[in-house]
Amino acid sequence: MIALLEIRKQKQTMKQDSTSNATYTVDCEDYVHVVEFNPFDSGEAGSLLAYGGISYVVIASCRFQEEDSAVEGIEFKTLKTFHHGERVVAIAWSPETRCDALLPLLRFATAAGDKKIRIFTSDFQDKNEYKVIEGHSGYINDLVFCSAEGSDIASVGDDHTCRIWDLDGKQIAMFVLRSPGMSVAWHPEGAFKLMVAEKTGTIRFYDLTTHQAILSLESVQVPLMSADWCIRNTLRIGAVAGNDWIIWEMPRSSYPQDNKPAHADRARLFRWSKCNENVFATTGYPGKMKSQIAIHHLAHPQPILIGTAPVGSGLSWHRRLPLCVVGGYRKLFFWLTEM
Repeated sequence: MIALLEIRKQKQTMKQDSTSNATYTVDCEDYVHVVEFNPFDSGEAGSLLAYGGISYVVIASCRFQEEDSAVEGIEFKTLKTFHHGERVVAIAWSPETRCDALLPLLRFATAAGDKKIRIFTSDFQDKNEYKVIEGHSGYINDLVFCSAEGSDIASVGDDHTCRIWDLDGKQIAMFVLRSPGMSVAWHPEGAFKLMVAEKTGTIRFYDLTTHQAILSLESVQVPLMSADWCIRNTLRIGAVAGNDWIIWEMPRSSYPQDNKPAHADRARLFRWSKCNENVFATTGYPGKMKSQIAIHHLAHPQPILIGTAPVGSGLSWHRRLPLCVVGGYRKLFFWLTEM
């Protein structure tokens, strides 16, 4: 059990914020290292969102005027704040999270700067627990729940491994990689497959039943920093490597079907839109003052939106709206784009 800092629920309405090019902004208490919309239906009227900083994780609910005419701009409510103790590197939502059940359940996992995984479980009220999982010998770069029941977690790290864990922290499987693991992804329609992206440009798919590699993709550019599996099209994989974004169309070839320069200062993150298989966002490395976010459409030669955020980090898409969020210095930045 841990002591939780309960933040007073607040309702904030924000207008267009022209100075940052973001459609909406929300103030935070500290630097935001990572931010994740819940990709699953939790029964919440709005959308659940988690963001992490130096030593905490905040769970919030947000609604936008684009989905509810009663809302002016954005309605943002902090639901829970969890003391974390270490810098948050990655956040993964469990498909078990439900707000509308007779016994509500909140569950998510984090990777931290101390090379450990933490699984948090709460009833949104007084019952709050967490479990620490140890095993990686290097920094963990990404993690994901990799079963429809939310019973297993996959993680990848600088120790050249991908590891599968159960909720008790027992290691179920380990895949040895040839370079640091940068991204790991699971697709509900490919329930027994796991995508693992390595820094040297190889993306492999593993069978979660046999624990064998079944398919691989190769990037010409390196280093590969981030990859994502399109939720709207199970055959489409995207990544950023070097300065470029890269797209594969499986099973045509193990080599990319399309790639273009994305950021002059190297690309950092790649995320597919969850409501359009042709739209994705990329971010550049944080500069001295600002970070660039670009939203791309495969039918357009140039980005359809370019924005900046002060020292931005993290990137996530809303489950239903063409809207993505980036963290930054004491703010969350939301960009809405037309399809």
